[in-house]
Amino acid sequence: MALALAPAHVLADPAPIIAMSGWGLATLLLFGWLALFVCALISILLSPHTGGMKIAWLVFAFVAPFLGCLLWFVVGRGDAYRRRAV
Repeated sequence: MALALAPAHVLADPAPIIAMSGWGLATLLLFGWLALFVCALISILLSPHTGGMKIAWLVFAFVAPFLGCLLWFVVGRGDAYRRRAV
């Protein structure tokens, strides 16, 4: 059984490998952002905030998806549970 090797010109040109790694990184970032967005929506809906505050956070998460989700986890989530404890 002979081992099939790639032609020398394929191995000498790194452009296809770099292009594939770029798509892989973009896909990874997209799935990471999507996971952050879904987790933020679930967390907002299950939070002890009142209905009005939940709607405000949901609107903010949909209008500014990345920033809204990050702010929810940094500011909103802690505030919701801190207010509940008081």
